[in-house]
Amino acid sequence: MNLEYFIAKRLITAKNNKSSISAPIIKIAISAISIGMVMMIVSVATGIGLQQKIREKISAFNGHIIIANYDNNQSDATLVPVSKNQKFYPKFNSVPEVSHIQAVASKAGIIRTAEAFEGIVFKGVGTDYKWDNIKEYLVSGRLPDVSGQLNPEVVISQYLANRLKLKVGDGFNTFFMKEGQSKLPNVRRFKIVGIFNSGFQEFDASFVLGDIRHIQRINKWKTDQVGAFEVFVNDFDNIKTVGEQVYQHSGSTLDSQTIVERYSYIFEWLQLFDFNIVVILIVMILVATINMVVALLVLILERTQMIGILKALGASNWSIRKTFLYNASYLIYRGLFWGNLIGIGILLIQKYFGVVHLNPENYYVNEAPVYINVFYIILLNVLTVAVCFLVLLIPSYIITKITPVKAIRFD
Repeated sequence: MNLEYFIAKRLITAKNNKSSISAPIIKIAISAISIGMVMMIVSVATGIGLQQKIREKISAFNGHIIIANYDNNQSDATLVPVSKNQKFYPKFNSVPEVSHIQAVASKAGIIRTAEAFEGIVFKGVGTDYKWDNIKEYLVSGRLPDVSGQLNPEVVISQYLANRLKLKVGDGFNTFFMKEGQSKLPNVRRFKIVGIFNSGFQEFDASFVLGDIRHIQRINKWKTDQVGAFEVFVNDFDNIKTVGEQVYQHSGSTLDSQTIVERYSYIFEWLQLFDFNIVVILIVMILVATINMVVALLVLILERTQMIGILKALGASNWSIRKTFLYNASYLIYRGLFWGNLIGIGILLIQKYFGVVHLNPENYYVNEAPVYINVFYIILLNVLTVAVCFLVLLIPSYIITKITPVKAIRFD
């Protein structure tokens, strides 16, 4: 039988404990741990969720690594074509971490309707294009068919559709300038078969996706000439290493650039979330620990006579300290239970109902994304328990300074 656990359990379940001086302090300590756990779970889930969601959106429109001529890497519009006859296409076998590669081409243009006009970037894609990334953001219609004969089907963003007052089934004219010529621009008429909304306004405000053969005809390219290659990797965390390998195997006439390098301003902003998460974790654990220290000290002072009696009966200092640590652990676990219940509940509500909305102009998403990872939640709980117990060993040391005679006379 564990004597220390038995005494601690009796102290917890004692009726007079509910009306004691320590009762409100205990409630505050439990509340502090619960609130701290809620804040930690929510901050980690939303911080990582936002990073992943923005990363997914950028890669959906650009891939993870872009291979192109040196003149094209800093522009969305294709200037110099690249031959599809490359060793790394259609399979990048020399770099095992590459999961997919696709050929694309882009050209700037202007959409003009009877009531408005907008500057756009027409992105031409072929049969190897990974439509799964765009399909997630499709709000109406379908994806264009680029596998058969050349057709005018395209998908545009909800942002452009609203500004141009267009809908699925409508047609529109797009004007493309001819490079290095003063003649009239090329005019192409396209038909909207789908509308997407990624919430990433930088892309929604410009991209129109259609058949790559339109750009090949406008630029008078051969059928084996494209603007660039978009490469996808298996693990984004290794994108820097894989990017270097892709660069080495892409040939001396081509340049490669990761989306981290191309959109460095976005990824540098995302790195700030890691710092914010760490600060929140430290503050919340510190607040919970301080409250638990205060609660344990009050419990010890309130049970001074009991400590004296136990010492008089031969109990060791460590045995008594263990009793109060058991008592404190009950408070910690109770706080963690409610904290996890509330925190995970908030995340599930946000994940399935999208209660919290964000401004896409500032955060690149319409709703606050959440990333629920059981491992991270368990790690937060273990970290909280470990830190609290290590710190609680310090105030429990006061028990060794209590003498039986003075403690029994204590009132």
